[in-house]
Amino acid sequence: MLKLSAVAVAVILLSNPVLAQAQQPATKAAATQSLAGKLDAIFKPQYKADDPGATVIVVKDGKTVLRKAYGAADITAKTPLTPGTVLRLGSITKQFTAVAILMLADEGKLALNDPVTRFFPDYPTGGKVITIEHLLTHTSGIASYTSKPNYVAGMAKDLSVAQMIDGFKNDPLEFEPGTKFNYNNSGYFLLGAIIEQVSGLTYAKFLEQRIFTPLGMKDTAYEGAERSNAPRAAGYSAQEKGYGLAQPLSMSQPYAAGALVSTVDDLAKWDAAIASGKLLKPASWKLAFTPYKLNPEESTDYGYGWAVGKLQGTPVVHHGGGINGFRTYALRLPEQKVFVAVLSNSDSGNVHPEVLAKKAAALAMGKPFIEPKEIALDAKALDAFAGIYETDDEDKRSFTTRDGKLMMARGDRSPVALKAYSKNGFYVPGTLARFEFERDGEGKVSHVTVDNEGERVRSVRIGDAPPERAAVKVDNARFDAWAGTYQLAPQFTMAVSREGDRYYAQATGQARVEIFPASDDVYFSRDVNAEIRFEKAADGAPRLVLHQNGQATPGTRVK
Repeated sequence: MLKLSAVAVAVILLSNPVLAQAQQPATKAAATQSLAGKLDAIFKPQYKADDPGATVIVVKDGKTVLRKAYGAADITAKTPLTPGTVLRLGSITKQFTAVAILMLADEGKLALNDPVTRFFPDYPTGGKVITIEHLLTHTSGIASYTSKPNYVAGMAKDLSVAQMIDGFKNDPLEFEPGTKFNYNNSGYFLLGAIIEQVSGLTYAKFLEQRIFTPLGMKDTAYEGAERSNAPRAAGYSAQEKGYGLAQPLSMSQPYAAGALVSTVDDLAKWDAAIASGKLLKPASWKLAFTPYKLNPEESTDYGYGWAVGKLQGTPVVHHGGGINGFRTYALRLPEQKVFVAVLSNSDSGNVHPEVLAKKAAALAMGKPFIEPKEIALDAKALDAFAGIYETDDEDKRSFTTRDGKLMMARGDRSPVALKAYSKNGFYVPGTLARFEFERDGEGKVSHVTVDNEGERVRSVRIGDAPPERAAVKVDNARFDAWAGTYQLAPQFTMAVSREGDRYYAQATGQARVEIFPASDDVYFSRDVNAEIRFEKAADGAPRLVLHQNGQATPGTRVK
């Protein structure tokens, strides 16, 4: 057979334009099919047909590369998800709220430096100036209502906008406005109320008339104000075995911070509108995607309704959502013209839409993440990595060993188990985080480099790992007097139990964790940064108080 050189082939193609034109689309089509197959391979193994799943869309250069659904919309009826299924967005809602505010600003109806007291004259600010921009950028210092101790207990109750604001407005500011970033939902709730006051329309109606209808987003709405009959997905929470329906939530409460529903198709339309500069002036779009500066030397990673950063070294704007029954993620790579949205109908479990979306986006732009493969390391070898390492903020990163595993925790967050992929490299399963340790001239571990989505930060070891919290011996009969199921909220319980000399706690929708006695009536977990205290109520009945994330949530024993 005659073999042609690459140059000869090129000459033939160039000299035969008909053949060249015929083969070029075929080559592009093959490449698109190949990319679609690789993208499908990211998602398909993660979702079982009879479990909650996800809807996915990947768009590149304005063309849909993957549009698919995995898993069930209703696990009882065994109804499969479809790409056109409607799901809750959670905090992806915030970008729509931010754009609505910017539209009103472009029209001269408000200014970003307007104080909130212009719209709510009696809003207590403690003598500080809180602006609309502070609300947009999570720098207001206002406490988030979803972090209040009694939030979960009352989240199924319908409340008016005014009642919701009354529920958090008198809480003291957490910091001077504009000096710190602390993600919170209260700011975006206030933005929704400002939209209503300035426009004369309800928040739901303003978005419908000014954004959804003009952009042809027929399946996007404030939940309860839908305009289409598109199928809806039920929302689930993971349990120790399988999944159960998520806890009820009144959609009057997430409001402008998280009450929208949509489809991946509509989100792709939304991204196309952003890419073409619709709705806002160019300067306003630029502001939305510019990280807010706390001072000339320090900026946040958040603009107006979007987080801003890099993925594999490429600029990315993105946001996730977590709401009862659902987890979501959407990102756009403006320079690469890539958009990915993943909407899941489970709010918990080991499958994270954010990680899958970022893997898909990296693959679509030709910079895929390399999947690590676990190797076994001797337990003694892990001891060398234990220690405290400096970070770029006040939260230090600590590494400890437990039961033959290397554990990592940052600040007061719960520890996670790492797996080794090399003699000095580790990863967190289900995430994109990698940890690479370095040794000094004496062979001692001295630094760790954290690689998170292509961004690398090197930290120095500054001390020994803290000792593990010690457990004490308690009388099993004493524990048995506290054992049982405690009601902490209408749809949220915690069961405490004993097996031999080991003690356990299991919250609704979560896996069972082992707890250890610090005293006769105080127990802690080594897997979750939380503490349980048992006490007697005024009537003598047993009571459990869960201490976690700075909150104390009481529960009464129901069985």
